[in-house]
Amino acid sequence: MTPNILLELGKLQCDRGDFHQAEPKLNEASQLFLLARDFDAFLEAQNLLLRIYAEREQYEQIQALKEKLQDLVLKEGFQLNSRTYYTLGLAALFRNQSDLALDYGQKALALALQADNKKDICYAIFHIANTYSMDPYNRYQDALKEIYNLQVFFQVLDLPDLKASTLMLNARILCLLKKYDEALEVAWRAYDLLKVTKSATTGHGLMGLIGWIYSESGDKEMARFYISLLNRTLDTQIFVRTGKMTQFLSEKLGADGQNQFDLIFDEEKNAVLEKKLGKIDFKNQFILLDLLKLFVQNPGTVFSKEHLVENVWRQPYDPSVHDNKIYVTIKRLRKMIEPDFEKPKYIFRAKNGYFMNKSARVLMEQH
Repeated sequence: MTPNILLELGKLQCDRGDFHQAEPKLNEASQLFLLARDFDAFLEAQNLLLRIYAEREQYEQIQALKEKLQDLVLKEGFQLNSRTYYTLGLAALFRNQSDLALDYGQKALALALQADNKKDICYAIFHIANTYSMDPYNRYQDALKEIYNLQVFFQVLDLPDLKASTLMLNARILCLLKKYDEALEVAWRAYDLLKVTKSATTGHGLMGLIGWIYSESGDKEMARFYISLLNRTLDTQIFVRTGKMTQFLSEKLGADGQNQFDLIFDEEKNAVLEKKLGKIDFKNQFILLDLLKLFVQNPGTVFSKEHLVENVWRQPYDPSVHDNKIYVTIKRLRKMIEPDFEKPKYIFRAKNGYFMNKSARVLMEQH
């Protein structure tokens, strides 16, 4: 497989949130681009890896990537072009090194202007605007000026991903300035653009942004609605940073509506949502799903091993065959749905079987 194909597949999987599949492809593409001394393509792959590491809060990997780039510059004559400084700036920003990030961004812009590379100019300007909006600067007006400069370039350049990210940054800054109506209008423009780009990763961020804007404006009902929508689709084991933001907003908004439940089972969609873990993926785990459904529908009811085998596995009960199978399956189910496996809160063992904790706040959602 060629490095260009690996890069495109990695980007597609990154956009979909399939980070575990995207990461090896992007690493392989990076190595091949480096061997071919195609530095621009190499940096594009590195930027996508940074995006993955930042979302998963893998700060050691971010630091290692940054150090690798610096070594390439010092030891192997790596090109010190605008894209190089942009990537270094991105790594610094993810490491909360704001001064260094801004310095790299300004160097990236200077080199892009010198080369008259409009695409690199746009990325450098976006990076500077983003850095201005972060602590400790909080230079919101300066950030907005840079964003407005980008609008001129977007009239002639087709950069939908960067345009969507710019609109989201614009909306976030407007919200910080307490201009909530304007912030929502800009956020919905980003939504219209994402319907074209179809990036699930950016879409999660946008849904959380809209929920946050409503929360800051005082409209808690709408904020809960959007945070609830996000929780339904978000795998917090993959989207760690977004998951933490969602949990923070949920706690801030209080336990109203669906947030009052610990576990929600959507019967029509076979979707399971745990309050702390977020969306739980039961893909191809039909026995586990049927087992959980039985417990959720009958909280407090103790089901014997015989009943479980006959109604879930649909087999005649044989202790020599099924006792260990039940034990292992219950253990697997607990590992999926329990926030703390060592201290289960949902599925308990009784003398003659298993049951769903009656005091757990569980919703069997039907349409």
